[in-house]
Amino acid sequence: MADTDNSGRPEPGSGGSADGRRKRPRESGGGILMGRPFGVPVYVAPSWFVVAALITWVFGGQLERVLPELGGARYLVSLFFAVAFYASVLVHELAHTVAALRFKLPVRRIQLQFFGGVSEIEKESETPGREFVLAFVGPLLSLVLSGVFYLGLFAVEPGTVPAVLLAGLMVSNLIVAIFNLLPGLPLDGGRMLRAVVWKISGKPMTGTVAAAWTGRALAIAVLVGMPLLSYAGGYGAEEGFGGVDSITDALLAAILAAIIWTGAGNSLRMARLRERLPELSARALTRRAVPVSADTPLSEGLRRANEAGARALVVVDGQGEAVAVVREAAIAGVPEHRRPWVAVSTLAQDITEGMRVWAELAGEELLEHLRATPASEYLVVEESGQVYGVLSAGDVERAFVAAMAKPAS
Repeated sequence: MADTDNSGRPEPGSGGSADGRRKRPRESGGGILMGRPFGVPVYVAPSWFVVAALITWVFGGQLERVLPELGGARYLVSLFFAVAFYASVLVHELAHTVAALRFKLPVRRIQLQFFGGVSEIEKESETPGREFVLAFVGPLLSLVLSGVFYLGLFAVEPGTVPAVLLAGLMVSNLIVAIFNLLPGLPLDGGRMLRAVVWKISGKPMTGTVAAAWTGRALAIAVLVGMPLLSYAGGYGAEEGFGGVDSITDALLAAILAAIIWTGAGNSLRMARLRERLPELSARALTRRAVPVSADTPLSEGLRRANEAGARALVVVDGQGEAVAVVREAAIAGVPEHRRPWVAVSTLAQDITEGMRVWAELAGEELLEHLRATPASEYLVVEESGQVYGVLSAGDVERAFVAAMAKPAS
C-alpha cells in the first residue's frame, strides 16, 4: 500500500542537487508522467495497470451481486472506482510531499505502483518530531478521506451506483490508513515507531533497526496470517472486497510480505549507508594536481606530475586560473609513443560552475553535488578559491562501495 521512501538514492554521477535549486536531469524508469503537483513529478508505473485491471475485475464481480441491473456497464463503474481509489492514494502521498517540502526536504518524485504509492524523499528528517509528523500525515489524510466518503453516503440514495462507489472508497481508504499505521518499516507506522525510538534513545540508527526488524516480523505475520484469515472465513466475507479463493489469498500474502520484508531491509541498508557517508570527504579523496598550460605536451605534463607526486593535471590560462581538467580516461586512451605530440588541451574538459567542488564537502552533501553535475573529474577548491586538487568520480564511487562493504558496527 502507500508509504514513503527516504532512500535518498545517493549514487554518485546521477541527477540531483544539494540545495534544490539546480535543474535536475530528466527522470527515467518512473513510468508515465502524469503531472507535477507542487513541482514534484507524479509517475504511474506499468504495474499500476495490472492492479487496476484486477480491481476492475474483482469490484465488477461485487457489483454484479449488488447491482445486477448494470450488466456489462458494471466494469466501467469498476474502472472508475480503481482510478478514484488511486486518486485517494495520490492524496495520501501528496500529504507526505507537502510535509516534506514544508520541512525543506527535497522530494524526487511520487510513483503510483502495484501496491499503492511511494513518495521518494531525498533526505532524512532532522528531528524525530519531524519524522513522526512526516509519516503520520499520510494515514491521517486517508482517514479524513474515509470520513468524507462516509458523510457522502448520507447525500445519496442507498442501493445506487454513487452509494456503492462511496462505500467502496470509504472502506478502501480506511484499509489504507490502518495498514499504513502498522508499526514496521517501510510503512508509515514503521517510520512513526522509528521516530519514537529515536526520540527515546537519541540515536536515529537505533530507531531504524527497531522499526526494520518489526517490519520483518510484520512481513512474516502477513505471510502466515492472511491465508489463515481467509481459511477461517474472516477475509473473504460475502459482502467484502475479497471473494477470492485461498490460493489467490496466499499468493497475495506472499507478494505483500515480500514487499514489506524487502522494504524493511532497504531501510536498514540505507540507514547504515547514511552512518558511513561522512567518510566520503572531498578533501580526503582529492588527488594532488599540477597546473599546465593548454599547449603542454601530454608526456611533459605527466612527467611534471610524476616529479611532484601528483595524479592529475589542471589546464590554466595565462593568468594562472584553472580553466579545464585533463580527463584520466582520455589520458589512458593515448598510446605512450604519441603522448609527446598530443597537447593536454585536447584531452581536457572545460570547468563549468558545477564542476567546482568545495574541499570541505563531505557525505551526502558531496554526493548530492556530484549528482547535480555529472562529470568524470571535478576541480576541488578551498573557500578562498585556491585550487586544492582534482576529485575523480571513480575514486568517490570506489570509496562509496568500500564504505558499504564494511561490516555493521
